[in-house]
Amino acid sequence: MLIAHLPAGYILASAARQRSAASRIVAAALVGSALPDFDMVYFFLTGGKVHHHDYVSHWPLFWLALAVVALPAVGRLAPRWFPAAAVFFAAVMLHMIMDTVAAPMLWLAPFDWSKFELTTVPAAYSNWVISFMLHWTFGLELLICATALIVAVRRNRRVRSAERA
Repeated sequence: MLIAHLPAGYILASAARQRSAASRIVAAALVGSALPDFDMVYFFLTGGKVHHHDYVSHWPLFWLALAVVALPAVGRLAPRWFPAAAVFFAAVMLHMIMDTVAAPMLWLAPFDWSKFELTTVPAAYSNWVISFMLHWTFGLELLICATALIVAVRRNRRVRSAERA
């Protein structure tokens, strides 16, 4: 996925805010939905010799293990932060699922190095970005972005209506 991680995080946050009024939910979802891609900094600094999905920041089992340790600790030590922490980890896992649509992911690393992806985007053009943007999976990204925009507009209208009342 190229452009849909943050919009998907926003959609997740909007759904989560219906269950919890915790103010940190949106920030947690947005950070979690984009955080795995911060490995791109290292990817570019090292010359891009290893696909960034091979780094630990894109290993779903790493994030699941971290969540198994962190969520009970947060629930016990800082319960008011628990909803945000849960949404953060849900957003990270949403990132992993979205990447699996059109990019190889190491779902079982470090125990198994098999790569999983639902579809392969062929390098039909010399620029990989164009290959992605002209593949049908980019339509899914545009749909996610449009949905996030609709959710944001509706939320904004509800807020304005409430302010007028």
